[in-house]
Amino acid sequence: MKRPEVWHVSVRREDVPDTGQHLEIEADEEARARLAVLAGVLSVPQLGFSADVMRHGEGLRAAGRVTARVNQSCIVTLEPVENTIDEPFDVLFLPPDAAGAAPAGPDPKAVDDTHEPLDNGAADLGAVATEFFLLGIDPYPRKPGAMFSSAAEDRAADSPFASLARLKDRDGKH
Repeated sequence: MKRPEVWHVSVRREDVPDTGQHLEIEADEEARARLAVLAGVLSVPQLGFSADVMRHGEGLRAAGRVTARVNQSCIVTLEPVENTIDEPFDVLFLPPDAAGAAPAGPDPKAVDDTHEPLDNGAADLGAVATEFFLLGIDPYPRKPGAMFSSAAEDRAADSPFASLARLKDRDGKH
């Protein structure tokens, strides 16, 4: 799958200490505007991620959460509605030549089955956060209390059977 090219936060393996590194990153206004267009939402007022990044054999492991607020159009009323996103992730970044080999360190099966390539020794956490952000968007946003009535329900009162039922009730015969 081709990654969306809208938000990049690269972490080089050699920059991560042996004890690991904690990151708290917020997307800037420009990245949020590009993501709003990509996601088909009205706006993205907040988007960020927190991650613990550790060396994992010849690669990196990043585990954390993507959080966001998105403004979308309600599918019933078309009025703006704000939704929150809170998506956990756990990703292994492996060198391209080690993608098929098991890395040294914890069992890779104990980690989410998401394996991403290291690009010139760097993990693109922004691209991963973008993917989890897109997965977390509600495809059918609805304002609280907004109800959808189908056209079939609206037409039920005008059906010939409804007219017969009204005649039957008027005559007092059941």
